[in-house]
Amino acid sequence: MTSAVAAAPAKGVARSPRDWSSRVRAELVGNILPFWPRHAIDRAGGGFFGEIADDLTVRPHAVRASVVNTRILWTFATAARVIGPEWRETADWAFETVTGRFWDIQSGGLFWWLDWQSKPLALRKQTYAQAFGIYALSEYYRLTGNATALDLAKRLYQLVEQHCFDPRRGGYIEALDRDWKALADMRLSDKDLNSPKSMNTHLHVLEGYTNLLRVWPDEGLRQRQKALIEIMLNRIVDPVTGHFRLFFDEDWTSLIDNVSFGHDIEGSWLFVEAAEVVGDAALIARTRAVALRMAGACLAQGLDVDGSMFFEADGQGNIRDADKHWWVQAEAVVGFYNAYQLSGDARFRDAARCVWDYIENHVVDREHGEWHAKLTRDGTPVRGFEDADAVLVGPWKCPYHNARVCFEMLNRLGNEKETP
Repeated sequence: MTSAVAAAPAKGVARSPRDWSSRVRAELVGNILPFWPRHAIDRAGGGFFGEIADDLTVRPHAVRASVVNTRILWTFATAARVIGPEWRETADWAFETVTGRFWDIQSGGLFWWLDWQSKPLALRKQTYAQAFGIYALSEYYRLTGNATALDLAKRLYQLVEQHCFDPRRGGYIEALDRDWKALADMRLSDKDLNSPKSMNTHLHVLEGYTNLLRVWPDEGLRQRQKALIEIMLNRIVDPVTGHFRLFFDEDWTSLIDNVSFGHDIEGSWLFVEAAEVVGDAALIARTRAVALRMAGACLAQGLDVDGSMFFEADGQGNIRDADKHWWVQAEAVVGFYNAYQLSGDARFRDAARCVWDYIENHVVDREHGEWHAKLTRDGTPVRGFEDADAVLVGPWKCPYHNARVCFEMLNRLGNEKETP
């Protein structure tokens, strides 16, 4: 793959970790976190509003997605655990929403979508949604010690392993119907291929299992996680390009050669974290090596001249989508900084700083709070309800990626010495 841009990003301004950390904390506690209890909680009807435009116009009858709600639960459980108890109320509200509205009491697991009155609109059991349920419920247990949260996280894990795992070819099937039977259309969204397996689902099952293993060190779970890391390394990462393959048939034949820079850089640090929690030295070494290769490919091919990251390219390195999506920028900061910590290569540190500067200068919504979801290549926010990717709150827009980059960087910068 040829480089997508002719110039490297401008070198980041040298700052101490303490200075950068203070900026990150200010963004997290002053802008991202307050937005959600202030604007997104449906205090009359319960739960969280499904859609809010960038001018704070609420669509109260918009559909409500389980993924957004579990991500809100994870965010505020983490915030209450690592920032302070003032965020506990929103975490509790989200826990009640996820367990009281999205849980299928008939067949187990989480519904994909509800209407504004909590009636199921999509009965399907998307493996991706169950993974985020595991991720969020285990985090709420980390905060509270609530036995119900851990029991439900374990139940989701057992359902995924019982119904979604492919015992012959490995990995996990995308989706099943309400009763965990075969489903014809397994797509996460209209933008995705209708394929039985995908990178995206496996990446987030990995993420959920990592968090569950932190609070429930079950040997069976540990072995499943080791096998999943092997799947990521052997089937999903392309050994030639250093990018993720995206969609697969049941036998792991790749169905498309597009490159998703955001998923590449996100995955590069998530499977290092997974291997470290598993505690397998050989896997840790392998994931670190692959992470550096993936981060290097993103550094060379995925950055625009302003230091921000493109969304997607084709297999020949031609940019297919030059828009700047909020979550891609967030994951780029963590992924590049993780590569710097693994390698000591200052190019990765400088890239992380440049992306953070771009976020502060363009992505943060200084007027309404939170982050703009999508910007054109020149840094202009895309506005209005017409583009579902551009709303402040929507079926995919939530505080998970941008809060998480703050949590991660506060932790990572807090462990760093002064750097030149």
